[in-house]
Amino acid sequence: MGEEEASESKEMKQPVKPDMEDHAAPHGHDAAEEKSVIPVPEKITAAEPVKEKSPNNRDSALARVETEKRLALVKAWEENEKAKVDNKAYKKISAIGSWENTKKADVEAQLRTFEEKLEKKKAEYAERMKNKVAELHKEAEEKRAMIEAKKGEEFLKIEETAAKYRSTGHTPKKLLACFGS
Repeated sequence: MGEEEASESKEMKQPVKPDMEDHAAPHGHDAAEEKSVIPVPEKITAAEPVKEKSPNNRDSALARVETEKRLALVKAWEENEKAKVDNKAYKKISAIGSWENTKKADVEAQLRTFEEKLEKKKAEYAERMKNKVAELHKEAEEKRAMIEAKKGEEFLKIEETAAKYRSTGHTPKKLLACFGS
């Protein structure tokens, strides 16, 4: 074996240092991001020993990259689908909110209309009652006026009778009955 072969065999025997991505979290990346992309380990059988810098190692690195790519695509699809579901639910919730507001406005309009009708009826009934009170007052005034007129007539009748008694000199008989003669 020459020096070239010895140096090549040393390079082959030295273990390849693992990448920082495989075993430790890289600085500047979130822990959640690190956990979401987990590489799937390759199956290693006892029949094929792992050789550094061999075509198999290159193939496993390519397979690992493909797996990571596939997992990233799956994660992107999942997030996209979740966003679609969120948007769909938000639209439906917004539609329900606007429907509720419309129905509330309709009910409030009906309530205002009903209250206006009640206020109008209340005003009509109040006006009727005021008219009844005015009629009763007018009727009472007419009755008072009739009584006053009758009283005045009776006063005149009494004054005439008294004048007659004075002119004739007679005394009324009913009056003497009161004095007990």
